[in-house]
Amino acid sequence: METIRILQVDAFTDEPLTGNPAGVVPSADGLSDDQMQAIAAEMAVSETAFLRSSENADRRVRYFTPTQEVDLCGHATIGSFAHLHDEGLEAGSTTLETNVGVLEIEVAEDGTVWMTQDDPSIREVDVGYDRVADALGVDAAALEGASADIPLAVSSTGLPFLIAPITYLSDVGSAEPDMTAIEALTDAVDAAGVYLFSFDALEPESTLHGRMFAPGAGVPEDPVTGTASGAVCAYLDHFGAFDDDLPEELRLEQGHYVDRPGLVRVRLDDGVQVGGRGVTVLDGSIAVPEDDEDEILEA
Repeated sequence: METIRILQVDAFTDEPLTGNPAGVVPSADGLSDDQMQAIAAEMAVSETAFLRSSENADRRVRYFTPTQEVDLCGHATIGSFAHLHDEGLEAGSTTLETNVGVLEIEVAEDGTVWMTQDDPSIREVDVGYDRVADALGVDAAALEGASADIPLAVSSTGLPFLIAPITYLSDVGSAEPDMTAIEALTDAVDAAGVYLFSFDALEPESTLHGRMFAPGAGVPEDPVTGTASGAVCAYLDHFGAFDDDLPEELRLEQGHYVDRPGLVRVRLDDGVQVGGRGVTVLDGSIAVPEDDEDEILEA
C-alpha cells in the first residue's frame, strides 16, 4: 500500500485548533486528479493544498475542497508556507504557480506568510437586497442601510465573492444562512461564495468582522478565508470606504461564530497582499487510493 505524508495546518492563527484548518500534501508529484480529490474528501477540511514541482515557479500548487478543485485558496497557501518555514525554508521571497498564474510569496523571519493575490476585479450586481437577505437569513433593512456608499458587488483577487456589508456585528452573528439559496445566489452572480461583514468588530484594532459561505464549492461556512479577505479589502478601496485615510494594514476577524477564531492581515499599498501565521496540528501519512488511470505515484 502506497502512503504519502500529509499535514493539517491551522492558518491565520498561531494557536492550535483555531483559525482555518488546511490539508497540506508537501510532495504531490505523481498524484492524479482523482487521487487528489479523494484525499481532499478524506481530509474533510475546506481545502487541501497539493504542492508539486513547477517549470514556471519555485513550486506549483493545486487546491481541492472535499468536492471539487478550486483555482486559489488563501488559507491553504498560508498553511503550506508556514509548514515549509517550519521545515527550514528561509525567510524571503519565493514564487508559486497556481491555476490563476504565478504569485509572489514572502515569508517573514517570524514565520508570517504574505501572499500577493491577483489584480482586483470588481463589478456591481443587481440581485436585490431581499434576495440576499433571505439567503443569508438576515434583515434586509440592515443590509440596505449598510450599503449606501458600498453596494452589493462581486470582487475578486483570484476568486470571486459577493460582498455584502451589514450594519452591526450582531447582524453578522445572528445570520441563519439558507445554503440552497446561497448556492443559487452565487450561481446567479458567478461567485464562489458570499462574504458578509460589518465594521462593528470584536477587537478595537480590527477593521471588520466577516463570515463567508460557499456551499456550491462544498464549504458551507469557511472559518477564515484569505481569498475573500483580499477581495473585500480591494472592494472597500475601490468604493472609497476609507476616503483618503486607507489604513497601512487592514485586520479582518473571522471564524468566531464557528469556534475557529482567526485574523487575516491585508495590505493594499503594493497590490493586494494577504498575510497570516500558521501552526501544524497533525503530521502523518495517508494511504493513496488506487487510480482509475493507473498513474504512477512519484511522491
